[in-house]
Amino acid sequence: MEPMKVEIELPRELLTALDIPESEIGRRAMEWVVLELFQEGEISAGKAGEILGLSKNRFLDLLNERGLPYLDAEPRELAREVAAAEAAGHTSHT
Repeated sequence: MEPMKVEIELPRELLTALDIPESEIGRRAMEWVVLELFQEGEISAGKAGEILGLSKNRFLDLLNERGLPYLDAEPRELAREVAAAEAAGHTSHT
């Protein structure tokens, strides 16, 4: 994947409030974009990790560090998904 440079202007107060060393801003901005794309379902955890140069497991650790869910679904919705997957598995084996 060929990188593309993007430049944005942010108020200095915002950068001060973030309390991030200036040398880290570019990496953190890319992290924020990738995390947002993952949360919106635009990219997988594997792809997000690849973009950030992390293994999938390390990306999952990053989600945990940032307090972000890996799965963003209600328990009932997850139960329906599991039931549907199990039903599909049973019908394909018969």
